[in-house]
Amino acid sequence: MILLQKGSEGETSRDHWEFPDKIEDELEMTMVCHRPEGLEQLEAQTNFSKRELQVLYRGFKNECPSGVVNEETFKQIYSQFFPHGDASMYAHYLFNAFDTTQTGSVKFEDFVTALSILLRGTVHEKLRWTFNLYDINKDGYINKEEMIDIVKAIYDMMGKYTYPVLKDDTPRQHVDVFFQKMDKNKDGVVTLDEFLESCQEDDNIMRSLQLFENVM
Repeated sequence: MILLQKGSEGETSRDHWEFPDKIEDELEMTMVCHRPEGLEQLEAQTNFSKRELQVLYRGFKNECPSGVVNEETFKQIYSQFFPHGDASMYAHYLFNAFDTTQTGSVKFEDFVTALSILLRGTVHEKLRWTFNLYDINKDGYINKEEMIDIVKAIYDMMGKYTYPVLKDDTPRQHVDVFFQKMDKNKDGVVTLDEFLESCQEDDNIMRSLQLFENVM
C-alpha cells in the first residue's frame, strides 16, 4: 500500500512518498500501483502546499487504492455529489479533460494539476482548461455540437435543481447565443483565441462559465 512516512508526532518526516517492499492489501495486488511524483515536484507544479498535497493524496488513495482511477470509478465517485441528476455524461467529459495523456486512467498528478488550475489558477488558466473540456475531440477547436453536448450534460447532471424547469431545446438555444458571439469570423468553429477573447469581454459568458466551476 502506498503510504506517507510519518514522524512520532504525526508530521511527515520526508518530502517524498514511501513505498513498503510488500503490498499487503489483497485488492491492490490485483491492480497496477502507480507511484506519484515527489512532493517537492508536485508543489512546484501546482498551487498547493506540501501539507495540502498530503491531505489530497490520502483522500485520493482512499478512493483509488491502486493510485490511478479509471473512468467508471471516476463516474461512480462524481455521481455521488449529484444524486438528483444524471452526472454520467458530464463525468465522462470531465474525466477526458483530466486524462491529458489519453491513457484511460487518471493519476494523482493529473488530478491535483487540474484541481490546482480550477481552484487557484488565473482566469486565463481556467479558461484554457475549460476550452480543453469543451474541445471534446481534441482537434483544437470547439464546434457548436461539442458545446451543446457539454451544456446538456451539465443540465442533466443538475437534475431537478435546474430551475426553472428547462425544455429539451434549452441547451441548444443557450449555446446558439454564446456560440454566435464566440465565433467571430463565422467559420463554424471557435478557436482558443476566440474563446479567450469572448469570455473576457462578455460578462454574461463569464457568468455562464462559472456554472462549470460550481459543478466541479
